[in-house]
Amino acid sequence: MQFSYFILLVNESSAYENQHQKTLHINQETAMNQGYSEDETFRKVDFNKTPLTRGEYEGCSFVDCDFSNSSLFNFSFTDCEFLGCNLSLAKLDGTAFRDSIFKDCKLLGLRFDTCNDFGIGFSFDNCNLNHASFYKLKIKKTHFIDSQLQEVDFVDCDLTSAIFTNCDLNGATFNNTIIEKADFRSSINYTIDPELNRIKKAKFSLAGISGLLTKYDIQINN
Repeated sequence: MQFSYFILLVNESSAYENQHQKTLHINQETAMNQGYSEDETFRKVDFNKTPLTRGEYEGCSFVDCDFSNSSLFNFSFTDCEFLGCNLSLAKLDGTAFRDSIFKDCKLLGLRFDTCNDFGIGFSFDNCNLNHASFYKLKIKKTHFIDSQLQEVDFVDCDLTSAIFTNCDLNGATFNNTIIEKADFRSSINYTIDPELNRIKKAKFSLAGISGLLTKYDIQINN
């Protein structure tokens, strides 16, 4: 009886060791599949047909590339620029964007709120961000320039000192949003309730004042 019990323990120990070795092998293989690229340029690549290797990208340029509907799960982009790219509906779970630049890009419906928010930072120039979400993100001093921001979710977002230059914010949602010291003077079609958002020292044009008074249903004439 004792001998059988000893054999059982040996078998269980052997099985555990085999499983441990298998797990270790899988982890090592996964680590080997994690790429690292620095100062590379990717031009006119359709990443739906040729998937980008998951990993870290630093100082890289992506020019006229198509990421639409692709998965960027756990990718990391630091000091990267995206020029004329289409990232619409790409999956950004765990994706890290640090000091990244988007210019002339289609970014429809992107869930930036699912990104890795550690050190998150980006700027947008002449981009289409309609239906994107920045829910609960702290993105102070972010620059939005000449961009479409219709139906964008800024709920619970920290936009302190953000700059919105010539942007269309029609239907964008601001609720419990911090926009202190933010600059909206050249942007249009925003609706922001001063009672539901923190707007101290935010800047608005005289023409845009009506966007702060929408719920009062009053008429403002020049």
